[in-house]
Amino acid sequence: MARKRNPNGAGSIWQRKDGRYEARVYVPQPDGTRKRKTVYGSTWEECDTKRQELVRRDRQGIPTPTRSAKLSEWLPYWLEEYVEPERKKTTHAKYETHVRLYLIPKIGAKRLESLGVADVRRLLTAVKRQASAATAKESHRVLRSALSAACREELISRNVAQLVPAPQVQPRELKPWTLDETVIFLEAARADPLYAAFVLAASLGLRRGEILGLSWGDVDLDRRTLSVRSQLQRVQKELYADTTKNRRSRVIPLPLICIAPLRWQRLRQKAQQVAAGTDWLNDGDYVFTTRTGRPIEPRNLSRSFERIGQRAGLPRIRLHDARHGCASLLFAAGVQPRVVMEILGHSQIAVTMNVYTHVSEDSRREAVGHMDRLLRRRRGRPE
Repeated sequence: MARKRNPNGAGSIWQRKDGRYEARVYVPQPDGTRKRKTVYGSTWEECDTKRQELVRRDRQGIPTPTRSAKLSEWLPYWLEEYVEPERKKTTHAKYETHVRLYLIPKIGAKRLESLGVADVRRLLTAVKRQASAATAKESHRVLRSALSAACREELISRNVAQLVPAPQVQPRELKPWTLDETVIFLEAARADPLYAAFVLAASLGLRRGEILGLSWGDVDLDRRTLSVRSQLQRVQKELYADTTKNRRSRVIPLPLICIAPLRWQRLRQKAQQVAAGTDWLNDGDYVFTTRTGRPIEPRNLSRSFERIGQRAGLPRIRLHDARHGCASLLFAAGVQPRVVMEILGHSQIAVTMNVYTHVSEDSRREAVGHMDRLLRRRRGRPE
């Protein structure tokens, strides 16, 4: 019985002079082009099975390289097709930096199938030497994610990056301000135009982008609540509004210390709007703006924070470190971990417990004092 002719684009099968069967199908490549892929079989049925698999991958848009793609070809394709549509712009920008500066220059010439454990080890050693262990750890994460995508697309059979442990990074010693130092900072910042922003950072631990992404529609001063729905981010030359870090909004009760600064900020902003006239531009109804209603640059908020702290004679910390200090103060006040997690907007309580809490010297002394009293009481009892 004559076999049916395959439809256009489904390839064709014929018998070679050596007795084997051969099929050729045009398939998509990782770089977006289409090339002809050849498969072989000892029987017509075996060859047809391989041909059908190529056709299936083609119809699903799965790349099937005619040769093993180089890392320099696969990584840009992965960034464009996998990372950019699914991840945040900040994540894409970070991954692109590691691909451009470290992965392609050092292992870009390697093909996916020939990349080995030794190659990954040499990569990490080179990145540590060029930058730092933390940078090498992040490059390892990027490579592992890119190779996982290649495995899912059946371009490679194993992810060699998973066989190599990530570099060990020594945690940065962090000493957030004590309660007294936080009060000193807020007193020093009282006359600053961004005073209300610093109060939110110190009392609620809001992220920098969350502070700058606040709109007046998110603030209810009568009910004393604050809704964190978005954040303001800069990636390269673009300043844009984005969802929160974990893509979830949260509603936080406002402490009394925040009410007066926010009322003052609203009055001050209205006065600036009148003074700016037609030059006023505040499309997002942002709480914190420049004199003409433009959003505040994230880096400028950090600069102001560091300048005020230095002027007040306080230990130098980052604006983000105030978030760590807020968590520690909440724990010291007896707030339950789950509540602290919701206030800070963490997706996992382990992050709250392991990263954002720091035991102060006063807390350690108080704990030792309790132990001293317990032991003294026990020793004084008669046997």
